[in-house]
Amino acid sequence: MSVLSGKNILLGVTAGIAAYKTAYLVRFFVKAEANVKVVMTPASKDFVTPLTLSTLSNNPVVSTFFEKEEENEQWNSHVDLGLWANYMVIAPATANTLSKMANGVCDNLLLATYLSAKCKVYFAPAMDLDMYQHPATKRSIEKLQKFGNVFIPPSSGELASGLFGEGRMEEPENIVSFIENDIVKGLPLYNKKVVITAGPTYEAIDPVRFIGNHSSGKMGFEIAKTAANLGAQVYLVTGPSNEKITQSLIKRIDVVSAEEMYNEVHKYYSSADIAILSAAVADYKPSTVATTKIKKTEDSMSIELVKTNDILASLGKIKTTQFLVGFALETNNELENAKAKLKKKNLDLIVLNSLQDKGAGFKKETNKVTIIDKFEKISEFSLKSKAEVAKDIFNEILNRIYA
Repeated sequence: MSVLSGKNILLGVTAGIAAYKTAYLVRFFVKAEANVKVVMTPASKDFVTPLTLSTLSNNPVVSTFFEKEEENEQWNSHVDLGLWANYMVIAPATANTLSKMANGVCDNLLLATYLSAKCKVYFAPAMDLDMYQHPATKRSIEKLQKFGNVFIPPSSGELASGLFGEGRMEEPENIVSFIENDIVKGLPLYNKKVVITAGPTYEAIDPVRFIGNHSSGKMGFEIAKTAANLGAQVYLVTGPSNEKITQSLIKRIDVVSAEEMYNEVHKYYSSADIAILSAAVADYKPSTVATTKIKKTEDSMSIELVKTNDILASLGKIKTTQFLVGFALETNNELENAKAKLKKKNLDLIVLNSLQDKGAGFKKETNKVTIIDKFEKISEFSLKSKAEVAKDIFNEILNRIYA
């Protein structure tokens, strides 16, 4: 999943031959799961049709303040468009439009929307070589950058005039990548490594049976998604789970047993900035594993169990600069047990949830948590979706890391 997923992108199209590329640009934004609206200058419709961009964006395309539909006149509000957008992208940006943007000229709907936009604005110039190299164009670009707009440099290549050099609008897929990378760099966990555990572990009894639990991994996967959306490089070590994840910033490492999870977590922990252990790891495993399926012969059977390695405690012992977060799923004496675990395992934060709370626990879409830090400051939260709980957890972490 892209960092653009769910974001509102307003694409401004101006009258250059590169306008034909905007069909591909819209398609790439939609593929990144962004919501796209297009505003065109009137002259740009000579290069690409509104119908094409409307069909690809699944939204009406606008180009004038007023549009007449049969007997009704529709007002296109530049203010509403500017407020709707999370990001505005002007591509292609002609020399004419760059000059108007730099000098506050407002003679069409696109320019009025640009001047109304409260969001970050990206612009990708497209023009002939001599126009791009002209001091007036360079001055426009410099002024726009000083205003806080983000310049997407053109590439070099064969131009419509037959000349070869700078001035080609950057390719659509590269524009999307540029914007994604720029957004990630501005996120609070950019360049941070986060290790997360999720799901259950299965401890083998024989080749077909195991000791396990009801964890689905939903909570851990939501935590991983939130970390990636905050710009982190995420290492998600997960037991058997049907949950899916697609973010490019998440490396998924599948394991089965507690021992496998222990080994994988320790591979990544030394270079981690944050570790969040939300997996429901088995506390015990069979002392021996049968090499063949155990046959049903007696009315009862005993299995000797031995302790598994305590992953969370082992990380607490070797912790240096990592911010370490554990989970406590309790059924009684919740606060006392969570506080004891927090101290014993040298944690910075513990997330407590109780099976006594309706709507919380395994295989549910919701959770209700209480978060306790190492100073025993307690923050209680109402029942929420696990996606919202993950955001609450990271808000608590960030408030302490950047306090």
